[in-house]
Amino acid sequence: MKKKQIFHGAATALVTPFKNGAVNYDELKRLIEYQIAGGINAVAVCATTGEAPTLEDCEHQRIISFSAEVIRGRVPLIAGTGSNNTAHAMMMSRQAKANGADALLVVTPYYNRATDKGLADSFLMIAESTDLPMIVYNVPSRTSVNIPLEVYRTLSMHPNIVAVKEASGNIAAAASVIAECGDRLDVYSGNDDMTVPILSLGGKGVISVLSNMLPSAVCRMCSEWFAGRHREAAALQLKYMPLIRALFSQVNPVPIKAALCELGFDTAELRLPLCAMDEKPKRELLRQMKRLGL
Repeated sequence: MKKKQIFHGAATALVTPFKNGAVNYDELKRLIEYQIAGGINAVAVCATTGEAPTLEDCEHQRIISFSAEVIRGRVPLIAGTGSNNTAHAMMMSRQAKANGADALLVVTPYYNRATDKGLADSFLMIAESTDLPMIVYNVPSRTSVNIPLEVYRTLSMHPNIVAVKEASGNIAAAASVIAECGDRLDVYSGNDDMTVPILSLGGKGVISVLSNMLPSAVCRMCSEWFAGRHREAAALQLKYMPLIRALFSQVNPVPIKAALCELGFDTAELRLPLCAMDEKPKRELLRQMKRLGL
């Protein structure tokens, strides 16, 4: 079954900038242009890093439509539309298509703790709601739901379900998905510290937080691997590991928004229940940025 590939390489899970409680669209445009100038292969909005749980539906869809207007087809626009309410996820997915999204990123339904059948049926119904290609997002540390291999097998047979963002942190699980479904599901790393390991198993790229600040570096990490320069790719992975640890020393996207502030972007504001970064981990983040000349 030949499926359309959404992107190959590095996509950025983009932050959402706020100003006085509202979405800061001027800064959002600046962030998108920074990504494209850095050579990023795709942009994902309204997902975990974009503080999607705090967005009103109208804000969520406006971010998608605005991003589509800014990007103008230069790279694929991936829209987060997942929910623990399947009907709501279907509605958001249909609207995302109408607003210019090129693909969907759909997280496992959280809190409900569905059975394997319920989990599969939910994804399949969302996939049927539009003809956009869909990336299934597995992040059990946030949702308390892990997608088992048998569910991946079922999902991989649907023509619209083309990829998975694997953020379980379990390299053996990612290897099993690639081994069992690799010709039917593109696997992207959902963890910056596992980009090269997943590429080495046959993964197709990463949906990255680090690339918010270093799009060209994350793109190069992937392109070096795909060009067969494996030692160079591994060296880049190791070079950025201390910074990656600092970026996840508190819950994402708190550190990456603090780091972007240091680079001159207006990203200080978060929405509760997220709040400003604690001083001790922030000092370490700044230390790692200075070590890299940032």
